[in-house]
Amino acid sequence: MEAKKQDDYSLTIPLLVNNGDVGTKVKEEQYINNTTTGTTTGTASFVSTCFNCLNGLSGVGILSVPYALASGGWLSLLLLPLIAISTFYTGLLIQRCMDSDPTITNYSELGGRAFGKTGKTLVSITMNIELYLVATGFLILEGDNLSNLFPDIDFDIFGVHIDPKSGFIVFVAIIILPTNWLNNMSVLSYISASGVAASVIILGSIFWGGAFDGIGFQEKGNLVKWNGIPSAISLYAFCYCAHPVFPTLYTSMKNQRQFSKVLFLCFAFCTATYSLMAVIGYLMFGSNVESEITLNLPTNNISSKVAIFTTLVTPIAKYALMVTPIVNTIEARFQSSYSKRIRSFIIRTILMISTVVVALSLPFFGYLMALVGALLSATVSVTIPCLCYLKISGIYRRIGVEMTIVVFVGLIGVIVAIVGTYVSILDIKRHLY
Repeated sequence: MEAKKQDDYSLTIPLLVNNGDVGTKVKEEQYINNTTTGTTTGTASFVSTCFNCLNGLSGVGILSVPYALASGGWLSLLLLPLIAISTFYTGLLIQRCMDSDPTITNYSELGGRAFGKTGKTLVSITMNIELYLVATGFLILEGDNLSNLFPDIDFDIFGVHIDPKSGFIVFVAIIILPTNWLNNMSVLSYISASGVAASVIILGSIFWGGAFDGIGFQEKGNLVKWNGIPSAISLYAFCYCAHPVFPTLYTSMKNQRQFSKVLFLCFAFCTATYSLMAVIGYLMFGSNVESEITLNLPTNNISSKVAIFTTLVTPIAKYALMVTPIVNTIEARFQSSYSKRIRSFIIRTILMISTVVVALSLPFFGYLMALVGALLSATVSVTIPCLCYLKISGIYRRIGVEMTIVVFVGLIGVIVAIVGTYVSILDIKRHLY
């Protein structure tokens, strides 16, 4: 019976040959399946889903792209749109898998639908580790920038000296905690809107600092730095690591047929802003650019203060969105006698405390993001969607154009993961010892 059920849900029409009739047929089948399985669509509008998706894609990555460009040289910038196209394509693959089976409501269930219980467990672990480290990176980012602004704020508690960065990490965690208790995607969209606006303001402020506050765009940079290409690719991949959130956004939409449009608009917008920030930052600071460009800015300029303070908004806007899939996974696995609201409250609070502990223990933002981008983002955002689509669609049984493209994109993800992880671990070891 189980095999029969999976065959009923199998994708039979290639993604590359998509038209209105196909979309209509899929949605009609989904409506019937929803009626029989009890699954329902969400309530979020097209605009609110765009804000949530943009908030997932844009954010701290915009601060590290100048460092990525400095690592690989000017020619490495050509890799950014290639990674964007690849990850946009895998986002569409996730949508197609969910269209085929309305019982898939989160990223880990995608792995379960394709490869059974073992696949679900492995995908869930990989996804949650990625999101967890991204959330941890937000706290490190806050600590770096606030301690750069206020380097003299340190204190002692019960005889233990607290340096500025550690103190600010804890302080920001306390501020973020109330937003972390929210679990309604429509409500989160308002917070997400502030995160999207923050990315635009940061870009404008840094450009203003270069054009009008005396920093200038005098650096010429290097054409290519081959030894830095793996790090550059890893950091570029980190910019598009929101795929675990896509199923949550998809199921929250009122009109799920528009999700592909949401992906296209968000990927196009983010790629444009990432490219601009990379070029502007590299022209301003050249090879001396920090892993967070805000650390290069002189703190006495108004534009610099605007950029740095706006940077502080991003983790507040993104943290809850990133940890929501983790919370959903934990809630599904560990049921309790408490109400769902109380259970969610406890889980989200414990997650926040644990990320603070990790952020205090691993303070290297740039290398952490490179490691996340290589080992986890490439795997979660590229390789896993390709593997799941191959299995669920059944196209692995027949050699064709679509199968060739999916396999090629998946192999790119594997190569990036292996090479980038090796380089990132070496970088972290050099700075730890």
